[in-house]
Amino acid sequence: MRQIGKQDRTMRKKAVVAQFGEGNFLRAFAEEMIDVANEKGVFDGGVAVIKPIPFGSLDTFERQDAMYTVILRGIMGGQKIVENRAISAISQMIDPFTDYEAYLELARSEALRFVISNTTEAGITYDETDKFDKHPAATFPGKLTQFLYARFEHFAGAKDRGLIILPVELIDQNGDNLRECVLKFAKLWALPAEFTAWLDDACIFCNCLVDRIVSGYPSDAKSLESELLGYSDELMVVGEPFGLWVIASDKHAQVQKEFPLDTAGLPVVFTDDTRPYRERKVRILNGAHTSSVLAAYLIGFDTVDEVMADPTTRKFIEQALYGEIAPTVQLPQDEVRKFAESVVERFENPFLQHKLLSISLNSVAKWKARVLPSLKDSFADAGTLPPCLSFSLAALIAFYRSGKHGDGCLIGKRANGDIYEIRDDAYVLDFFAENASLEARELAIAVLGNTAFWGEDLNKLNGMTDTIASHLIMIEQQGMEAALKFVMD
Repeated sequence: MRQIGKQDRTMRKKAVVAQFGEGNFLRAFAEEMIDVANEKGVFDGGVAVIKPIPFGSLDTFERQDAMYTVILRGIMGGQKIVENRAISAISQMIDPFTDYEAYLELARSEALRFVISNTTEAGITYDETDKFDKHPAATFPGKLTQFLYARFEHFAGAKDRGLIILPVELIDQNGDNLRECVLKFAKLWALPAEFTAWLDDACIFCNCLVDRIVSGYPSDAKSLESELLGYSDELMVVGEPFGLWVIASDKHAQVQKEFPLDTAGLPVVFTDDTRPYRERKVRILNGAHTSSVLAAYLIGFDTVDEVMADPTTRKFIEQALYGEIAPTVQLPQDEVRKFAESVVERFENPFLQHKLLSISLNSVAKWKARVLPSLKDSFADAGTLPPCLSFSLAALIAFYRSGKHGDGCLIGKRANGDIYEIRDDAYVLDFFAENASLEARELAIAVLGNTAFWGEDLNKLNGMTDTIASHLIMIEQQGMEAALKFVMD
């Protein structure tokens, strides 16, 4: 069977986008959209992918001439969608750790206009120990500062040579945070004041919100997918057809004019504020995930579509989603409900095989950001604790409750005897390991009172301590499934 690669590639486009990161999400999201926009004639440019960390290799990309397949499968509007697309948007691959000069050469390119990044939530961080003379800098914002400064110097501070920067890391106001880090590095490294002025006048740091579930390489169905495609592809990536890219800036009209992906029919929104879209996504999509997956995993399910196929766990998700989360979102409720319905449809997607354990990573911080605001708003409106969202915290405690250490994790055990890895920040794991032997009520008090987790003492919420303790006792005595059913009765 032939391999995807040079024999499939048309003429390589000039890189107008510098992309920090080569992971599954960017390839199935940003590059897929750019590829579509190129094909439809509304955009004309390639992507130069920059390896953001020293680990890993670009060998597979080189073997395949940076081509790969995006497989989008799912249900939208009740219709089954299957799309296989060979992506040829990548113009070049750069490893700044082995070829720093190629990295600087890209920064000096006349054709370059955009920067896209996805370096994980921890990627946008300021570290005062980072060095300008380190090639490249250790942090992503440090690397970007070096990149932008090289461009500033090469074009002598020309204002028409600034870049539009589109970070898609999953943090609030990601563009503002990235800009602040770059300015801090410029000051730390004593770069000229003219450079700082150029950053403000010539560059546009956008706040971005992105939404697409990408499950990654279909390792369980590699042979089948290759047979369906008719060629071998070591970089194929599977995602859902749903997508949303919200790009916000006070200069959003200019960004839209230069990056008109929406005119290709792509789900890209240009606005001056991502916050309404962020609240909708975080509370509904992410909140529904985080409030359900830990209980579902302990019951015995492994993937989201399995959870949706079970009447009990599906009912729990729908009750939490429609009855407790959606009413707290500050947008028109018909719009909110429509989005919630799309989320249910996405969760039903049988093609993604979205693993619950993958979603479980760092669940303490996720519960604080994704579920706690809805719980508190629902409590304020109704005067009573929302039962499903409250239960989700008890399920989290049950999932994390372990005193057995693994390699950088804790080891939990399901009722059927299967063991699983609990992965979170070290201080979270240490806390649960130290308190795993407490009785249910004492454990509830300890967890709720951990202000490092929640930013406040949740024992002060009227009835919260008793509610969580009673849920934990029922989980211990009757099992997770029986306890979950009781909550919905």
